[in-house]
Amino acid sequence: MVARREIARFWSLESLHLVSSDGGTEPSALVDDNGSEEDFSYEDLCQASPRYLQPGGEQLAINELISDGNVVCAEALWDHVTMDDQELGFKAGDVIQVLEASNKDWWWGRSEDKEAWFPASFVRLRVNQEELSENSSSTPSEEQDEEASQSRQRHCENKQQMRTNVIREIMDTERVYIKHLRDICEGYIRQCRKHTGMFTVAQLATIFGNIEDIYKFQRKFLKDLEKQYNKEEPHLSEIGSCFLQNQEGFAIYSEYCNNHPGACLELANLMKQGKYRHFFEACRLLQQMIDIAIDGFLLTPVQKICKYPLQLAELLKYTTQEHDYSNIKAAYEAMKNVACLINERKRKLESIDKIARWQVSIVGWEGLDILDRSSELIHSGELTKITKQGKSQQRTFFLFDHQLVSCKKDLLRRDMLYYKGRLDMDDMEVVDLGDGRDKDCNLSVKNAFKLVSRTTDEVYLFCAKKQEDKARWLQACADERRRVQEDKEMGMEISENQKKLAMLNAQKAGHGKSKGYNRCPVAPPHQGLHPIHQRHITMPTSVPQQQVFGLAEPKRKPSLFWHTFNRLTPFRK
Repeated sequence: MVARREIARFWSLESLHLVSSDGGTEPSALVDDNGSEEDFSYEDLCQASPRYLQPGGEQLAINELISDGNVVCAEALWDHVTMDDQELGFKAGDVIQVLEASNKDWWWGRSEDKEAWFPASFVRLRVNQEELSENSSSTPSEEQDEEASQSRQRHCENKQQMRTNVIREIMDTERVYIKHLRDICEGYIRQCRKHTGMFTVAQLATIFGNIEDIYKFQRKFLKDLEKQYNKEEPHLSEIGSCFLQNQEGFAIYSEYCNNHPGACLELANLMKQGKYRHFFEACRLLQQMIDIAIDGFLLTPVQKICKYPLQLAELLKYTTQEHDYSNIKAAYEAMKNVACLINERKRKLESIDKIARWQVSIVGWEGLDILDRSSELIHSGELTKITKQGKSQQRTFFLFDHQLVSCKKDLLRRDMLYYKGRLDMDDMEVVDLGDGRDKDCNLSVKNAFKLVSRTTDEVYLFCAKKQEDKARWLQACADERRRVQEDKEMGMEISENQKKLAMLNAQKAGHGKSKGYNRCPVAPPHQGLHPIHQRHITMPTSVPQQQVFGLAEPKRKPSLFWHTFNRLTPFRK
C-alpha cells in the first residue's frame, strides 16, 4: 500500500498540468475551434512541475522511491534487441523492475531473473505500480459483513483513483507532447528554413520528415480528448471514442518512423561540424526548450505512438463493463496494431547495425556477410554438436532468420569467438528427439534434436545441457520460420544501401570490450535511437537573437578533447 501511495503521489506531483486558482486543471496547450493555441512558457510548466520537466527530475524521483524500499516497474515500449551480456533484452510489453536510475539514458533493471542495463527511452513507467488484490472482493462470512462492506468500498475508491491516475497521465503527457512538437516546428524547423545556406530542402525533409503533419493531427486529437475529459471527476472520463475516431489519422506515424533512422544518420553527419552543433543549441535556447538534444526531441513521436497501447492497456484494467469498456478495448487493439508495425520496422533497422558489429567481432569470418540474407537475431546459446564420427563439439550458436551460425569460444579469452560455419535454415527440417538411442546416428542422446537437409538428407545432431534449453531452441526454430513468413507477407525488407552502410560503419568503428564491476558495470554506449552526446552551452535567454546565432560561426577551432575522449572510450563493442 505504501508503494502505491508513493507512486500515485509521484505522478500527481510530477504530472505535467497547470493548476488554476480554483483548483481545476488547465492544459498547457489548449486548442480552440480555429486550431490556435493558448501559449504557456517553459517557466510556467517548470513552476507547475519542477522536477519532471527539468533534466534529471524523473530519475531523481524514481531513485527516491527505490531507496525507500518501493518496487518500481516499467513496461517496454518496443523490443530491445541486444547481443551484449551487459544489456537487458526484452520485447514490447514486457515488465522490467527498475533497480537504479541515476543515469538519465541507461537504467539498471531486472527481467526474468537477469539484471543488466537497458535504455530508459525504451520503457514507460507504470502509473499504478501495485496491482489490486484478486481476493479483495471475495465473499466474507456473516460476522465480517460490515468489515467486508468497508473493504469493498475502499476497493471501489481505490480502483477509481487508479483510473484517475491513468487518465491524468494520458492527458498530461499529451499536453506536454504538443508543446514538444510545437518547439520542434517553431524552434527548429522555422529557424532552419531561414538559414538556406546551411540546409537544403532535401536535408530538412530527411531530418524532420512529416512531423509538421503530426503536430497538426495531434492538436486536433488533444482537442477531442479535452472535450471528453471530466475535470471534476477524471475517472468518469470516456476517452476511448477519441482514439477510434482518429484511428486512421495515426497512420501518419508510419512514414515518420520509417524515416527516423535516416534522420538520425543525416543529423549525426551534420553534428560532426561545430557550426551545426552551435546552431541547434541556439535554436533550443531561443525557444526556451528543456535541455534535451535535438535528436531526443525527434525521438518523441516514435516513443509516443508506442506508449498509447500501454496506457490504454492499463486504463482497461480499471474500466468497468458499465463504463466505456468496449471503446477502450477497441482503441487498445487499434493502437496496438499501429505500434506493432512500427516496432517491427524499428527492430529490424536496429538489428542490422548490431548484427554488423557482431560479425566484425567474429574471428575468421568466411563467405557472404550475414546481412546478405538475415536481419534479425532470434536466439543464441551453447549446444553440443555431434559429428558423424560420434565426436562432441561444444559450440556457441546464433540463430538468425534464414541461417544458423556456429562459433567456437577461445580457450583463454572466452569473449572471443571463431567462425566455424553456418546452416541454411530454409533448407532444414527440425526434428525433436526423445532421450535414448537415435537410429540415424546410432548414438545414445539426451535433450537432443536434429536438423535434416531437405535437399541432401544430411543430418546435424545437437544436444542441450537441460531439457528447458532444448525447449527454447525448438521454440526459436519455430519462431524463425514464422518470422520469415511474416516478413514475406508484410513486405518487410531492408534496403541494400542500409545493409551496406551498416557493414561499412561496423568495419570503421573500433571494437573494445566493456569493463565494469561485478553487479553494476559501466553503462553501455548509446545505440540506435538515443540522443547524440553533445555539450550544451549556457547563456541568458535575454541575449539578442543575432548574437545567439553568431555562435553558428565559431571564431576558433573546437577543442579536440571530446574527439580524443570518444576515440579512447572502452565502451564500444
